[in-house]
Amino acid sequence: QMPEAFKKYVLMHKEVAVAGVELDEATGLITAVYDVSNAAHLPLGVSVRKGIADRAALNEWWMGRAIPASRAGLRHVLEELNIATPQRLLEKCLGLSLSDQYWIWPKDSGLCWKAVNFFENPFSGDVGETLFGGAARENPDLMSPDNTSDGWLRKKWVILDGKRCLVKGGSGANRQEPYNEVIASRIMERLGIPHVEYTLHMMDGQPYSVCEDFVTPETEYISAWYLLHTKAKPNHISLYQHYLERCNALGIAGAEQAMSQQIVLDYLIANEDRHQGNFGAVRNAETLEFIGTAPVFDSGSSLWFETPTPQIRAGAKVPCKPFKSTHEEQLQLVRDFQWLDVSALAGLDDIVREVFAGSDFVDAQRAEAIAKAVAERVERLKAHIRSREYGRDDLARDVKRDMAYSGKERRGKSDIER
Repeated sequence: QMPEAFKKYVLMHKEVAVAGVELDEATGLITAVYDVSNAAHLPLGVSVRKGIADRAALNEWWMGRAIPASRAGLRHVLEELNIATPQRLLEKCLGLSLSDQYWIWPKDSGLCWKAVNFFENPFSGDVGETLFGGAARENPDLMSPDNTSDGWLRKKWVILDGKRCLVKGGSGANRQEPYNEVIASRIMERLGIPHVEYTLHMMDGQPYSVCEDFVTPETEYISAWYLLHTKAKPNHISLYQHYLERCNALGIAGAEQAMSQQIVLDYLIANEDRHQGNFGAVRNAETLEFIGTAPVFDSGSSLWFETPTPQIRAGAKVPCKPFKSTHEEQLQLVRDFQWLDVSALAGLDDIVREVFAGSDFVDAQRAEAIAKAVAERVERLKAHIRSREYGRDDLARDVKRDMAYSGKERRGKSDIER
């Protein structure tokens, strides 16, 4: 133990030493950044001027790795583990994640990436079990990717048949989010939209969605939040155009079609929480070259999940993110529907009925209301396409604040529900 109120580490990107950092023992904050040895490997958006890294930007990125304060059951976890803040949990797992390849190396520790990363090594389930309401065992093992998972729903990482998978619960009386993930996954499969596949699992009588990590030991996910903030947005262009321009400048191919597909999906399922943290791109962590856009994931806050059953209808006003404040305005951004086989839209309402069939949480009346609302959204989408009156982007109708949010929390990254 160091006698000082801070500890010294080296910020690492896999096996590349990036910079020296000091962490405050009480808060977990980065108090100093020094000896920048590889500026190119700093987290995207952290600038360096005259050899000095932007500590505030790096701190924001570091704090963004922690479990958000809005996470269900977080207070229970901190009390059980005798940890003051979720930021302190970051240090306990060396900042390791299943979203990217960054970590902090304790100076002179002898540790190496191959021995500690969660992609290739087993990890503790102690934090995950506590996040799910369990009691912490004596001397819990805190080396867990759950320390760096994002989002407000209960979730934990598990290893199933050698694959890193995310298990995520639902909220409220209807516990609808896990079902919604499966419905969205099946709709995207039908429409040919690259996506993460979700399956439904019942555990202790509760529904959970399960999906495999789309990040590999060689790649990492970069959220739209960081892509957007690689350059300040000029006042004369819209947020959507700025995002496409940033993707083009960074060499991310196919961004406009990927956004068109995501916008159409979010319209069909009335997604309320496509914030700037849960879409983005994938890059090679070693060469830093972008591979392409990330598959669509994290679509559970949709299908009128918080709307009382009698009020569920296609035209019900629901929040929209990340570019416009209504789904109708956001749908206008799509300039080309050539990728969409309109005939594949038939029967999407039946997918809804099939997934909800027999649910103890979503009754038949609610399931039918959702199915009918989806069917109506399909008809509205088809009419929109037939009208050929699309491709409009009104700058004045942009969202008014940065939308890297889920609930009340700023989101710098995603929970990668892959």
